[in-house]
Amino acid sequence: MNKVGWCSILVAATVLAAGVIAEAQQPKKVSRIGYLSSFDPAGESARAEGIRLALRELGYIEGQNITIEYRYAEGKNDRLSEVATELVRLKVDIIVVAGGTGIIQAAKNATKAIPIVMTGGGSDPVEAGLVESLARPGGNVTGITTLARELGGKRLELLKEAVPKITRVAVFYDPATPAGVREVKKLLPVDARALKLTLQPWEVRGTDDFERVFAALNKQRPDGLYAPGSVLMRENQKRIVDFALKWVHGVRHELLTY
Repeated sequence: MNKVGWCSILVAATVLAAGVIAEAQQPKKVSRIGYLSSFDPAGESARAEGIRLALRELGYIEGQNITIEYRYAEGKNDRLSEVATELVRLKVDIIVVAGGTGIIQAAKNATKAIPIVMTGGGSDPVEAGLVESLARPGGNVTGITTLARELGGKRLELLKEAVPKITRVAVFYDPATPAGVREVKKLLPVDARALKLTLQPWEVRGTDDFERVFAALNKQRPDGLYAPGSVLMRENQKRIVDFALKWVHGVRHELLTY
């Protein structure tokens, strides 16, 4: 794990530990942490382990003075509310959320009393209505964010620098991911105009949609492909990369994912 990733996990764990301390009613109480994720256990194992290690450094050891209840939505947006509500019913002392705006909002909808810790979902929590401000979050949501969507323009800039002749960029987006829709519809077009790039948005609702979109791209032949981060894109990342590498009779195209 790189230094930035480890520091982010340590910061999140510190905030989490502080919340556990605040919630503990008795000195010997074994506090219960709820771990809520948009992803599946396998895809979330590295982050979960990082948080366990960071908590251990702070003196909190699973099975000794803390217990952790894990719940995963496994990439299914219709399960977000269900898994969040399960943790609330278990009366956990605090909920740490691994994921973006959707699952954080689901946790917030499920409880106004249990502290919720974000671990960096890549969206602006103020604009998303999750907190009042970065300095004073208010309510029961706190933590860290990476603001990944706001860096989309910089990614396009780097792509342009790497391939100066690029003019048309196909952009994938999942309509079930509000932050991704905002990036493609509002943020990226402004930066694209400044870079003299034409964006071609492609809606991808599920795994079965990729073949249809790939077939269309084979005909239109844009110069590059931009795949913003989302559960759907991450689950199909190898598929996207394989397509880009084989793109139309060896014609060179550029791929940008995160």
